[in-house]
Amino acid sequence: MADQVNNPLHGITLQKMLEYLVETYQWEGLAARIPVRCFRFEPSIKSSLKFLRKTPWAREKVEALYLYSISDT
Repeated sequence: MADQVNNPLHGITLQKMLEYLVETYQWEGLAARIPVRCFRFEPSIKSSLKFLRKTPWAREKVEALYLYSISDT
């Protein structure tokens, strides 16, 4: 439990991160920053979540972009 105290992602779901990023960058901007098919072709939260849950490297990129984005606010 103590490990989570300094984790800025603690309590933030992947869905909430993705919704924030789409709101911030729109799908086009998100695809430009993280060029994966699920952001470029017929993007949706549902299909993107399915992909990200199965693809650790892509999820790491989403988490990194989210952390970068919230640090700017």
